[in-house]
Amino acid sequence: ACPCRLSAGEVWPELEKAEKLARGAALKWASGVFYRPDQLERLAQYRKRETQRTASIQLRLKSAVQSHLEGVGWGLEQLRSAREAAREAARALEEARAGSRENAEGFRSLDHLREVAFRHEQLLAAASNLPRLCSVPAVVAETRRLIKTRQLLEAHARLMEMESWQNSVLWQLQRVRGGAPSPEEEALVLGYFAGVKQLGEALATELWAVIGSGLSLVRQDPTPFVSAVRIIEREESMDQAFLEERAAGSRALLPPGRPRQWRARFFGVIEEAIATRFRATYLDIRGPGLASHLTALQNSIMSDLIAVKHLLEQCCPPHYRIAHTYLIMCHKCLWTHLQQVISWDLDSSEIFTVLKWVLHIYHGPEMMGHPDLCSEVEAEELKPLISQEALEKLQMKYVNTVRSSVSEWMHKALEVELTDWQRDQEPETDHEGFYHTSMATIITQMLEENVRVALMISEALRDQTILMGLYEMESFLNRFQERLVAFGKEHQKDRTTPKYYVHYLLAAINNCIILKSATESLQQQRSSASPCLSSRTPPSPHVALEKAIKRACHLVIDELLWEVQPQFLHVLCRSWLGDSELMDSLCGAVEQHCNLYSRAREPCQKQLVTESQWALVVEYVRALMQKRMVCRSAEERGHLAERMVQDAQQLQELFLIMAGNEESGSGQRQLGGELLKVLPALAEIVRLKDPSMLTLEVSGLVAKYPDISEEHVSVLLDVRGDVPREVRGTVLEMLETSAPPLPPGYRPIFTNILVPPPSMPFCLPTVKCA
Repeated sequence: ACPCRLSAGEVWPELEKAEKLARGAALKWASGVFYRPDQLERLAQYRKRETQRTASIQLRLKSAVQSHLEGVGWGLEQLRSAREAAREAARALEEARAGSRENAEGFRSLDHLREVAFRHEQLLAAASNLPRLCSVPAVVAETRRLIKTRQLLEAHARLMEMESWQNSVLWQLQRVRGGAPSPEEEALVLGYFAGVKQLGEALATELWAVIGSGLSLVRQDPTPFVSAVRIIEREESMDQAFLEERAAGSRALLPPGRPRQWRARFFGVIEEAIATRFRATYLDIRGPGLASHLTALQNSIMSDLIAVKHLLEQCCPPHYRIAHTYLIMCHKCLWTHLQQVISWDLDSSEIFTVLKWVLHIYHGPEMMGHPDLCSEVEAEELKPLISQEALEKLQMKYVNTVRSSVSEWMHKALEVELTDWQRDQEPETDHEGFYHTSMATIITQMLEENVRVALMISEALRDQTILMGLYEMESFLNRFQERLVAFGKEHQKDRTTPKYYVHYLLAAINNCIILKSATESLQQQRSSASPCLSSRTPPSPHVALEKAIKRACHLVIDELLWEVQPQFLHVLCRSWLGDSELMDSLCGAVEQHCNLYSRAREPCQKQLVTESQWALVVEYVRALMQKRMVCRSAEERGHLAERMVQDAQQLQELFLIMAGNEESGSGQRQLGGELLKVLPALAEIVRLKDPSMLTLEVSGLVAKYPDISEEHVSVLLDVRGDVPREVRGTVLEMLETSAPPLPPGYRPIFTNILVPPPSMPFCLPTVKCA
């Protein structure tokens, strides 16, 4: 029963639910419409409209049901027609089956006739092929002779003839059977024609031998090579014909050994021959032999490519593009060979040889850029002989190898320099009269040579080499500065050795100036867009150079102060007031020492003169701060002040002599004058007759020299010997309240001058010893 039907008296649940929903919706609608009493007057209109709508819906439902019933009736009629047709077809099939059973009995009598016809066709095929089958051994022998004498075209013609006989026999067997011959029959035929297969293999071996030695053959007699190519093209044509016949739906069997694909094998043999030639050059190529090997490789490749272009290409069909293919194969074999070469532990010269050959020679006019070859292949078709990653690793290895060599050379140059410092003769002078040693020349030439060699490869390698050189220069200069410090300490232990201590310090300064120029030249050569390839901080050789120069200058000035120390021990004491020769002796020692500064290069020569002047003035002020003399009267104060002014004038004249010529002397005169103004200023503090004016005078001194301290002023007041306690207190109090800051660019004079602590009075009573 249909699940949608209900038995009598039952109510369809969905219908009841739908009725309830409809009633609820109607009540909701009515309550909304007749909410106000005045809307009840339109009740008749609403009833009439709903009655019409209900009649319209019922009419549409009746129409839909009627249409559905008509369609169901038509479908049932079609099903009845189909059932009748199926019954009629089944009846016809049964009649045909009965007729075939009756005819089968009649065909059984024809089986014997079929066997006789099959045996007759076999005998006919054997009779027709008998002359060929009998002549097979003789043809095989003749073909073998032709192969041995390299009459390749004739031998191939005989071989094709025998293969045609073999294929004809197999085809006749297939046609007789109506399908593939049985395994026994096929083995019988192939066994009889086994000599044909062996001849094919022998002919192929001879062909590949001719193809493999094609380059040498075409230079002498290209006939065997041309014959081999013609045979390969014949075989390709036959392969293509058999494959097209199979693709067209023919029932013919594919002959044994087909397709041979000898054209593909032709290019394979060519590539094997190229690879063999490369392997033949793998002999002892390490060390100096690598450059000779690459040169020989270049000559061999170019000779082969020119022969291919002008000779071998004439012996091959145009679609072979033999020159293009041969070039691609050479490139591939060369790539494999170079991968093996760069995997070795190469030194810097070997890496340079490989990089120059790969980046410049290979793509230059001597090889791939040759006029006869550049039209054969586009540059994009040849992948790089060395990948970018391998190239960067090789360049980095080259730089690291050179770094080791540079570091070793710098170490040796430093050792030679240390040995030179102990010599008992002056350093050598250049054409300008400046001291120098071999260290700067060695290092400069070594770095410039490495940069020049790197530039022959690429600008990137040059920049890496320069960067490496700057790092090594910075490291070397740090070691050099340490050796300078040790040199100075050793000399302080024994001032008599080495004899030419200051001379070699000046030579060291000149070497640093030369290295500074070399460093600037390297930095100018380096491309500004070149990044720092190292994770380390950028090199700063200039900073190390300035430190080394400053250290050497400091040692020279220390030596000057040590030489004039005996004279300064007597400066500003009572014996000094009446001895004018003491200052002459000091100036003479200074002049003798500073005469050596002319052996130093600019700007260090001026720097040494400036530092010497500064050191002398500071040392003079330091002697004053020692309170070697305390004035007892106004006359002594005047005498002391006058002598200080005279010393300042004498030092001024000395500074002019140290300045050298008039052009440079103008600047030195100005600097010396500024320095020496401190001595008259201090002399005025000593000379002042009225102590009550000291506050004003000291305030002016502090304004000019803001680094002067209370201790320094206190010493000056002590040197006067007549300053009352109240005036001293006022002056020191003024200093505490008016400590001006140091102006920009001001170089302190008093900061490095220490004041000796005041001596405490001995308060214990003196008692005689028992």
